[in-house]
Amino acid sequence: MDNTRIKEEVTDLYQKLIRAWNNRSAKGMADLYTETGEQIGFDGSLLAGPDEISTHLSEIFAQHPTPPFTSKVKEVRLLGEESAVLRAIVGMVPPGKSELNPELNAHQTLMAVKINHEWKVELFQNTPAQYHGRPDLAENMTEELKNTSN
Repeated sequence: MDNTRIKEEVTDLYQKLIRAWNNRSAKGMADLYTETGEQIGFDGSLLAGPDEISTHLSEIFAQHPTPPFTSKVKEVRLLGEESAVLRAIVGMVPPGKSELNPELNAHQTLMAVKINHEWKVELFQNTPAQYHGRPDLAENMTEELKNTSN
């Protein structure tokens, strides 16, 4: 398989993860992980395995009006034909607002592996892009996200 096709498949996996979040579907997100897959959340919480991920996200979706992600894939780097790292930036428009809130911007990293001919998430990390003392970087990221199509 050519590298372009692999990168498209990994990007598709990431977009499914983002759509599941935006649809507030804990099961939809958890189903994309391997049995040993891990998620490191915005607050630093570590979740292991689809069951724990689903349970935790179900609680979050039930208790909080989670805003949808606006995302932009920055890079997909192949580590072989059956593993890759995807890096993206994201922002969020809080409920009742019409603009991205720079305080909610984040960097996302997804480690994907191919198991039984299907791409799965082995690790997903969502890291706040706080840029302490450098507001221009936060503004630049927000502007870049405003120009995305999703």
